[in-house]
Amino acid sequence: MKTTHTIALLFVSVVALSLPAQTLTPEGTRISIPNTTFPVDVLVKSPAEAPGELQIICLFRSDPENKLLASLAILNQHLGGLLGTVRTQTLFRGDLGETLLITPKPGIIAAKRLLIVGLGDRPSFTADREELIGEIVYTESERLRIAAPSFAPTILDGGATVTDTGAVGASFMRGFLRGRALAAALHSAAAGPEFNVRSLTFLAGTTHAIDTRNGLASVLTAK
Repeated sequence: MKTTHTIALLFVSVVALSLPAQTLTPEGTRISIPNTTFPVDVLVKSPAEAPGELQIICLFRSDPENKLLASLAILNQHLGGLLGTVRTQTLFRGDLGETLLITPKPGIIAAKRLLIVGLGDRPSFTADREELIGEIVYTESERLRIAAPSFAPTILDGGATVTDTGAVGASFMRGFLRGRALAAALHSAAAGPEFNVRSLTFLAGTTHAIDTRNGLASVLTAK
C-alpha cells in the first residue's frame, strides 16, 4: 500500500508541475508564460471588465447576421448600444484590418480606451487571419504609446465556430512579434521611436484559457 501511495503522490506531483502557473488576482485568474523574452499573461476576464489603458477587441464584418454574443453583447450594453450603432456598412464596416478607437466616459468600462479591429467576413475565417491582427495590435499600441495593452480576440463571441483557440493565439503572437521586430529594426536605424509596448495581456474565457496560453507559449518560447 505504501508503494501505491508513493506512486500516486508522484503522479500528482508530475501533473501539478506540468500545469501552467495560475495566480488569482483582483483582476481575475492570470496564467503566466515563463521563460519568454517578452512578457505575456493570459487573463480570464471579459473585455468590459479588464482594466488598463487600452482594451482591444475584434469584430467581424458588419453584416446583419453577425450578432454580438456573450462578452461582446455585455460590452455593447456597457457602452449604451454604441457598438450596434457604429456597426453598419456606412460607418464601421468591420473589414479586415479596419480600426476604430473609442474613448468612453470614465467608469463605463474598466479600460480607459477601446480599440476595435475588423476581422473581415465570418464564414471564411481561419486562425491564419490572426497574424495580421497581431501585427496591427502591436503597431496601434505603439502609435498610441500604450505600455501594457490588453487584447481579446472575441472570435467565438462574434459567432465563429473556431474550436482551436491555441492556433488562434499562436497565429496572433507571430504577427505581434513581427510588428515588434519591425519596430526594433526601425529604431536601430534611427528611423523609428523607442519602444513603448512592454507587456501584453491576452484575455480568454475559462474553457479556452489553457489552450490559448499553450498556443501563445508555442511561439514565445520557440528557439
